[in-house]
Amino acid sequence: MPRPGAGRCRIRDKMMSIGEVGMTRQTIVLAVALIVAVAPAASAQALADVRTMFDAGQYQQAVDAAKASQDPHVMFLVAQSHQKLRRADDARKIYEQLAARPAADPWQAIGKSAVALLSSNAAGAAQEADQAVARGGSVAEGHYLRGLALSAQQNFAEAAAAFQKATDLDPNWAPAHYNAGIAYSKAKRPDLTAEHFQIFLKLASQAPERGEVQSILRTLGR
Repeated sequence: MPRPGAGRCRIRDKMMSIGEVGMTRQTIVLAVALIVAVAPAASAQALADVRTMFDAGQYQQAVDAAKASQDPHVMFLVAQSHQKLRRADDARKIYEQLAARPAADPWQAIGKSAVALLSSNAAGAAQEADQAVARGGSVAEGHYLRGLALSAQQNFAEAAAAFQKATDLDPNWAPAHYNAGIAYSKAKRPDLTAEHFQIFLKLASQAPERGEVQSILRTLGR
């Protein structure tokens, strides 16, 4: 014969179980929200760390610091580091990973453009860079690659404009300022050459290109 109140205990136990499930779900939701909030900040910090090393010419350290990051901005910089280290095959592998992204993703075209440049296909690189800009005009790397491709085609005026756009979108990206300075120099714009080179030296005071940039600035009387 059931004890008096046993039914109420079972109901109470079920209610507690339901409450515990509710708390568990709430905990999971809060945990997911925290991960979503922290992930972009962590990715931004990783990019900043890798950039600092790259700008100082510490290319292997930049590769090591990236720790197989899947952030396309970091991946791109790691590939650039491999190129600086004359490891074209390693750079190509990363660019090909970017090129395997969905068709609507501007990073797919950025990856394809970079692969084309590695293959000395400047025209193909420019075409893919145009696609990247069309899909995501706010991604500085697309304009940057467009500038590299146009420079390879000796079209320095348009290359300078592309690098200028990259620096407008990402003012703290030292290599974009450096390449803008080079392109403006070739396009006979000493004023803009000096402007970008001066910013470059402020952003990357330990860069391997520092001596070259300072020499050019001296010839410009800056």
